[in-house]
Amino acid sequence: MIYTVLCDLLKIRYPVLQGGMAWVSTAELVAAVSEAGALGIIGSGNATASWVTEQIRLTRKLTAKPFGVNVLLTSPYVDEIMPVLIAEKVPVVTTGAGNPGKYLPSLQAAGIKVIPVVSSVALAKRLTRYNIDALIAEGMESGGHIGELSTMVLVPQVAEAVNVPVIAAGGIFNGRGLAAALMLGAVGVQMGTRFMCAKECRIHQQVKEAIIKAKDRDTVITGASTGHPVRVLRNKLSRQFEELEKRNASKEELEELGLGRLQAAMTEGDIEYGSVMAGQVSAMVKEVQPARDIILDIVNGAAAILKKPNWQVIEES
Repeated sequence: MIYTVLCDLLKIRYPVLQGGMAWVSTAELVAAVSEAGALGIIGSGNATASWVTEQIRLTRKLTAKPFGVNVLLTSPYVDEIMPVLIAEKVPVVTTGAGNPGKYLPSLQAAGIKVIPVVSSVALAKRLTRYNIDALIAEGMESGGHIGELSTMVLVPQVAEAVNVPVIAAGGIFNGRGLAAALMLGAVGVQMGTRFMCAKECRIHQQVKEAIIKAKDRDTVITGASTGHPVRVLRNKLSRQFEELEKRNASKEELEELGLGRLQAAMTEGDIEYGSVMAGQVSAMVKEVQPARDIILDIVNGAAAILKKPNWQVIEES
């Protein structure tokens, strides 16, 4: 078993977080992940405060283990969601797409562990001024909204720059990824794409099949010209984005094309004109598995690698 300071911090058995993905990370998946000893995280996305409340309460009906909620700071409902998290006494909150500074005092006063997602060293340093509990350093291999640095480059720089635990994300699939993250200075990992193919994940079956069929070069980055690049599986929608960007279309035109496309993919199964946000590890996903099996594969695989490394240390004078 792999046990790190992250396990003590979040009161979990294994140093693994399931990413809070909009329209993907609902109560059923979150509870299954937490029950298995990792940390399940509800993805609030652009959902309303009432939806988030419903998901929190349903998660609590399904598990008594710790779980979290991811808050997208660009959501139009963020100011309504934060009081809900405090009232419902959510154990952990992760944040993305911005600086959560103005919300931290009230969350921390309620005893909530706060873990922002960062894609740069500069933002990581800035956030440590707020006495956050940990950071998720997410590389551009991940699905959905991404930064510019790869995980292998970002994680060790963040780990050296801050004095809080760092969780690696982006391109993590199995025990090799967890072992590598620990070597880079992280104390655990956050994974999204592989959990999309968990048995308990409620996304449309066609999305799961698209991920399983994906090859190593089947993800593409769209929307880079807007300043908000997004990694998705290549399809007819991604090609429309590429054509618009070649024509130097306006930010407004590109954003309009993307409206409602994530929900269309995840809930309606539109894998051609929906936004199938998934990471580069899609090519490594070969089957649908229970969340528990995924987690045990990761931690047991990492333990085996770290016990019997395929290298030797030879002392030289």
